[in-house]
Amino acid sequence: MFAFLNKKDPAETTDLELDPKRIPAHIAIIMDGNGRWAKARHLPRIAGHKEGMNTVKKVAIAASDLGVKVLTLYAFSTENWKRPTDEVNYLMQLPVNFFDTFVPDLIKNNVRVQVMGYTDKLPVSTQKSVRDAIADTQACDGMVLNFALNYGSRAEIVTGIQQIAQQVADGQLAVADINEKTVDDALMTAPLAPYHDPDLLIRTSGEERISNFLLWQIAYSELEFTAVKWPDFTAATLQACIADYQSRDRRFGGLSAKK
Repeated sequence: MFAFLNKKDPAETTDLELDPKRIPAHIAIIMDGNGRWAKARHLPRIAGHKEGMNTVKKVAIAASDLGVKVLTLYAFSTENWKRPTDEVNYLMQLPVNFFDTFVPDLIKNNVRVQVMGYTDKLPVSTQKSVRDAIADTQACDGMVLNFALNYGSRAEIVTGIQQIAQQVADGQLAVADINEKTVDDALMTAPLAPYHDPDLLIRTSGEERISNFLLWQIAYSELEFTAVKWPDFTAATLQACIADYQSRDRRFGGLSAKK
């Protein structure tokens, strides 16, 4: 295991050889550190968000080239509305700028856009940009680039419980028949099946918490925390995180064949 992942970019200190047969099907990333990256350079926070958007473009193509099936990026949480108004307004414009400039490259790389979250609460211009990107890439059948936009896992679970409860109230579902698949199907990741649960969750910038992200879905995900701030995250960093993932023995609560 790469013990130095919490100290510096692992890509700087190791030669990587990935097993193409063991690439994680679904990678989820908490993209953290844009503001601190900007502050360290005496730049406004929005400069970090802008650079972070460029990182999304590079990492999305790198993940697609590696054979990842789903890349889920935590773009804006239900709690991020608490940030200063100017910063929130800028963050709401980012998807517009991103999709306006990057959709042709996504199509060229056969990447399909999907968005999960309470998108009906977003500004009208952001909603339109999201709808257009989904429509423009719907024929692509390669990697799914899934943005969590105005997303919070606790809210998602509450909404899912409400949907299940309504099915019970309507006589469509018996309480005794509620199982894990029932819950999976009620969550926002349902369209990603069979890859709705991440194999690997990465958080950048040194923070080691989940921050209300995919709480149900990451029950058996491998967690990777790196000190690399999101604007500095590269294709090589992604490969290093995957190499660490491939070094682990995933037992899903059972015993390894080696034991």
